[in-house]
Amino acid sequence: MFGTLGGPELFLIFVVALIVFGPRKLPEIGKSLGKMMGEFRRASNEFRSTIESEVETEKIRESMRIEPPRVEPVATPRAAEPASEPREAALQTAPSDDPSATDPKS
Repeated sequence: MFGTLGGPELFLIFVVALIVFGPRKLPEIGKSLGKMMGEFRRASNEFRSTIESEVETEKIRESMRIEPPRVEPVATPRAAEPASEPREAALQTAPSDDPSATDPKS
């Protein structure tokens, strides 16, 4: 299986590192590796939290974008005759202030 290190694998890695780097450098290298692993873990956690935050923000934005239901326009009933005709008829039957219009002599 790849990806899991058991006891024998770790022991083999330690022996090879001891032979290659020597006993004096090994603690310093282990300390550096530990710091790098900690920084990597912090960076990956920060990246994960940023992604999760963006996903939550997008969900909130999506819920705010709910479209209102579409309403079809309703046809309003129209009168058979325009409303301006009765007004014009009233003006024609109304008495005029001009005396010549009512005076048949002229």
